[in-house]
Amino acid sequence: MRIIYLVSLLFWSFTSFSQVATIHRNPEILKMATQVSSDSLAEYLYGLVAFGTRHSLSHDSEERGIEAARQYVLTKFRSFESISGGRLSSKIDYFTIAPDGKRVAQETRMGNVMATLKGSDPYDDRVFVVSGHIDSRVSDIMNLESDAPGANDDGSGVVALIEMVRIMASQPFPATIVFVAVSGEEQGLIGATHLAKKAKAEKWNLVAMINNDMIGNSRSSGTNLRDNTKLRVFSEGVPLFETDEMASMRRQTNAENDSKSRQLARYIKEVGERYVDHLEIKLLYRNDRFLRGGDHTPFSREGFTAVRLCEMNENYTQQHQDIRVEKGIAYGDKPEHIDFEYLRKNTAANLVVLASLAKAPSVPREVGIVISELTNHTQLTWLAPKWGEAEGYYVLIRETNASMWEKKFYTKNSTIDLPYSKDNYFFAVQAVGEGGEESLAVFPVPLR
Repeated sequence: MRIIYLVSLLFWSFTSFSQVATIHRNPEILKMATQVSSDSLAEYLYGLVAFGTRHSLSHDSEERGIEAARQYVLTKFRSFESISGGRLSSKIDYFTIAPDGKRVAQETRMGNVMATLKGSDPYDDRVFVVSGHIDSRVSDIMNLESDAPGANDDGSGVVALIEMVRIMASQPFPATIVFVAVSGEEQGLIGATHLAKKAKAEKWNLVAMINNDMIGNSRSSGTNLRDNTKLRVFSEGVPLFETDEMASMRRQTNAENDSKSRQLARYIKEVGERYVDHLEIKLLYRNDRFLRGGDHTPFSREGFTAVRLCEMNENYTQQHQDIRVEKGIAYGDKPEHIDFEYLRKNTAANLVVLASLAKAPSVPREVGIVISELTNHTQLTWLAPKWGEAEGYYVLIRETNASMWEKKFYTKNSTIDLPYSKDNYFFAVQAVGEGGEESLAVFPVPLR
């Protein structure tokens, strides 16, 4: 039976404040979300920081260094393969990089720890990637010896991956999900760049990439703000990879706020807030923080849809710091500073988004907006998704100054005529599956 999700987006600007919104949650996805455990996350994190330093160039032993940490994560991933029915496989994708005269002093072997949960539909080649970076650092980026616990940056992202694999490994998803702890982030996004180029060269149908970097700290330095109810999602407006044709279409349709990454960010906000209580996902209209970058950026450069999730308030007494006490302030990225309830919620938000995307049909194809004549009505047309069965479609609209979609119209048809002017509103279309999961939204192109 088809479940229609009517979310709070239905009424922000179009109904009275007193009207009640109905939120329907898929029971299977909700059950997975409630299984995320702060105790499990703490166990993984203390195990990860026990390796002392995870500097990408650190000297390895069985008990210390980056390779020992990689083996730890690989062992955790492999421990869940037995419950997956043969769909989960784990490995370290090793590669060698040359010295660059900057942050890599000598030829170095690096490796991304990957757990691939193969899709249950043999004809569905969609891939969704979720990442965190396993490496850590202290104040001096070239310091290989000092302890660098990296509990939040980015142990928090890595243990979120482990917990998601634990819960999702036993569940079938039509599409494939790749969980990857990348190396070399602090040395210049090296592991993510390697994986992005590999995905491009091997022609992965990579629909979306979500990068988790620092999702466990809820207190800011300096301003002493404390808030574990907000999570930032960074997304590009103008794509880093944009052809002349893409740029021309963007300018014609005024789609600066409707890139594929921006649609993914809106999806994360809507679905994350639907399933995770006491969590508000904030849309940040930039690729990353001011003059900074993360592991999603190489994917954006290769033309993939990619975003970053990050805590709301960063603490710079912990981030990239030698462990010390100075003027009564404890410096260093240690696990005792982690807010594990906050980390639980942020991990659950990742899980429900990935589960919804991987269960949903693929996006509707050839979404267009008819412009054959001037009218105050708007007609949209589209074709069925390539993968999965669409029970119906949501047509989304919002005023041009709104950040989120404000109304959803449901239809089983592949065309709709709405009494809203294309001059005053933006539109998009989603495919809706049998269980109610929605695809990403597709911004229409003009049909002449």
